[in-house]
Amino acid sequence: MAAQKINEGLEHLAKAEKYLKTGFLKWKPDYDSAASEYGKAAVAFKNAKQFEQAKDACLREAIAHENNRALCRAYEQAGMMLKEMQKLPEAVQLIEKASMMYLENGTPDTAAMALERAGKLIENVDPEKAVQLYQQTANVFENEERLRQAVELLGKASRLLVRGRRFDEAALSIQKEKNIYKEIENYPTCYKKTIAQVLVHLHRNDYVAAERCVRESYSIPGFNGSEDCAALEQLLEGYDQQDQDQVSDVCSSPLFKYMDNDYAKLGLSLVVPGGGIKKKSPATPQAKPDGVTATAADEEEDEYSGGLC
Repeated sequence: MAAQKINEGLEHLAKAEKYLKTGFLKWKPDYDSAASEYGKAAVAFKNAKQFEQAKDACLREAIAHENNRALCRAYEQAGMMLKEMQKLPEAVQLIEKASMMYLENGTPDTAAMALERAGKLIENVDPEKAVQLYQQTANVFENEERLRQAVELLGKASRLLVRGRRFDEAALSIQKEKNIYKEIENYPTCYKKTIAQVLVHLHRNDYVAAERCVRESYSIPGFNGSEDCAALEQLLEGYDQQDQDQVSDVCSSPLFKYMDNDYAKLGLSLVVPGGGIKKKSPATPQAKPDGVTATAADEEEDEYSGGLC
């Protein structure tokens, strides 16, 4: 079966080359027919799992198409062949090129889908590149006023930034998400994005920015008095007072635990400055027998019995 498909591919290549030849009675190459044959060759090679030959056929198809809109598709298909060969950076490069051509040809939706596909391909290998691709995709959707699709891609970028502990960039990305959700009047999701923002800012050791996020969110309809607002006020209070128990209680509550996994992990790993003070359960003091003097350890414990502050 594979040998048959390889032979089929080679036949289509030969036909394509024939269409490109010129002669005494044929002054101009037939690029459209050649492109069609290259496309058929690519499919045959792909079915035979000869991805290198399939990729070459796709690229030849792209060249034959020249400025034709089908050129974009040919480059994208060549990228997908490289993906099958596990050459992901090269695959992404070709798919990016295709997406830019889709934009130039006035098909932004197709361009955005190609960029998102490239982001998914490279996400586990090069998260930084994936962030860039998702942000580009979001920009395309935003320019087309497709805000729901734009904010979904921004969310993917934000989570990758958090995963990579690029908190400064993550804070800006989440703020952009929040602005769009506010614009489309999805207020409950704005509350969740405020929680994400606060966690990111606290991991940046920026209490002032975290507090400002909550304060600014009071203007969002329904936030003041919500479960999210109350939890964040408790979180900030515990963090400010270096009360690790209070912070841990808030961050292990269902409201935080059932957020997107990357944000839930931020909550569970949040530590107050200096490691915090753990509350101790009160113990009944034992009376010392008459005549027994306090040891040095007892005296040290008494010195700090009222706390460090």
